[in-house]
Amino acid sequence: MKKLNVYVLSTALLAGSFLTSCNTVKNANNTQKAAVVGATAGAVLGGVLGNNVGSKNNSALGAVLGGVIGGTAGAIIGKNMDKQAQEIENAVPGATVERVGEGIKVVLNENTVNFNFDSAELTSTAKGNLDKISKVLINNPKTLITIYGYTDSVGKDEYNMKLSRSRANAVKAYMGSKGIGVKRITSQGMGEADPIASNDTKEGQAKNRRVEFGIIANEDMVQDAQKEAARY
Repeated sequence: MKKLNVYVLSTALLAGSFLTSCNTVKNANNTQKAAVVGATAGAVLGGVLGNNVGSKNNSALGAVLGGVIGGTAGAIIGKNMDKQAQEIENAVPGATVERVGEGIKVVLNENTVNFNFDSAELTSTAKGNLDKISKVLINNPKTLITIYGYTDSVGKDEYNMKLSRSRANAVKAYMGSKGIGVKRITSQGMGEADPIASNDTKEGQAKNRRVEFGIIANEDMVQDAQKEAARY
């Protein structure tokens, strides 16, 4: 993948020791991470991630970090998520796909799913790319998706929050129309929070009018992974 960030906690950290550097965290692979992180490590992992990624896009990061399974079951989930993340990136090359913990974060930017100024209407380009990502999600039914809508900073905060909800809901409704069960999808408006570009330019404003996905395992995937892990 063009952008694949993976974060790991060692058993030593869980025991109270700290990793010697942030590079140790960044360079470990998903299987190593999932095999050693316990279910109680979520808060610590979230802190490590917060220090590494700063304040940008922590909403989607929070979604994929909400429940850390860990152990062998977590490694199995991580392997499934690796496959799905690669499929998303192959289907929508313009998207930014990150593997975070046992989940996936997807940023659909101005070249994939963007909105015109003061609009929540999906463009033809947006619909085409949502068609592609929907096919991947339909083929991987044991996941849950949270959609985050964003705006630029032009206008009042309250208005932008409402507009961002409309954008997230527009994506949710469209993906639902493509066959993704509505129980799998939740949506949330973020307003002008977490800008990924400067709002001082038109180009930056366009980048900030975006949606992000947080994708995590559903209960079926977790149970399947736990059953498989029990056989080892």
